[in-house]
Amino acid sequence: MDLRMPDLNLILMAGNLTNDPRYSETKTGTPVVNFYMASNKRFKDRSGTIKEDVCFVGVVAWDNLAVSCRDNLTRGSSVLVTGELQSRKIYSDEGAPRNMVEIKAKKIQFLDVRRAEVADPQAVDALADVGNALPEN
Repeated sequence: MDLRMPDLNLILMAGNLTNDPRYSETKTGTPVVNFYMASNKRFKDRSGTIKEDVCFVGVVAWDNLAVSCRDNLTRGSSVLVTGELQSRKIYSDEGAPRNMVEIKAKKIQFLDVRRAEVADPQAVDALADVGNALPEN
């Protein structure tokens, strides 16, 4: 009997884009978009002072999701990203190899109600509720 823990690579992160998405296509014509997002965490330190910690993460999206990001997102857009972490090697301008960890997006929900093109008013309310339901700590 195999009692190993199953492999699971799943991340759910909400935040705001720090740059406009960079759209491109592979040599075979597959759409891809890259952007960075920031997720802020507010907390009180031991002295009661409110502090803020920011986590910056790269995101990559492919195919139709990439096209949708290109068409609907800009710097400052609020998103909820579901995907998996992946690591890849990048090279600095000097040619030094560096490891990078980013989110390979499977689903991206656009949280900016003002940007949502939704015909159903209840759907707009649902988008607003998602942002309110996220934990504060």
